[in-house]
Amino acid sequence: MKAWDHFCTITHHRHLVRHYCFMAGLYWQGLTHDLSKYTWPEFRVGAKYYQGTRSPNNAEREAIGYSTAWLHHKGRNKHHLEYWIDYGIGENKGMVGMRMPVRYVVEMFCDRIAACRTYNKEAYTDANPYQYYEKGKSYHMLHERTRALLEDLLWRLKEDGEEKTFRYIREVVLTPAFIEKYEDEVITGKTGEGL
Repeated sequence: MKAWDHFCTITHHRHLVRHYCFMAGLYWQGLTHDLSKYTWPEFRVGAKYYQGTRSPNNAEREAIGYSTAWLHHKGRNKHHLEYWIDYGIGENKGMVGMRMPVRYVVEMFCDRIAACRTYNKEAYTDANPYQYYEKGKSYHMLHERTRALLEDLLWRLKEDGEEKTFRYIREVVLTPAFIEKYEDEVITGKTGEGL
């Protein structure tokens, strides 16, 4: 039964992410999002630790001290900030967050909305993804440009709602001019105004 419930949860989550990726114009990413969750290394853990109210990876982490499913997942899915952690060079020695390509930041944004909708169910509001991010942002290793863009999108969702935020993503964020600016310029400010 837990295996079926887990299958239904991850499939529902994928459908939500696909919906949001399609709203953003990221069709291929919407179709291929989180396919590794159906592979044995991830699915068996999800089925074993399924609770329905939070990620089974957290339960596995509590049980054995780490999550084998998460280690498998984050190394195969570019929409996770952890995929982009590497050793820095020059002044940035040690482990640091690398700049994520814009399309993966947008997919990560879609993923956060879908996860909050999946676990909060009817209690979901457009503020939930921002609130969830705020709770954990102090330990995220994110490149400053990636952080600014993600925070800007989460803030816009909270303040302006889905329709306006996804219009902004399509008409501004995923344009060649914005992407070039994101890749070339220094950010000025928390909300991504300098992007």
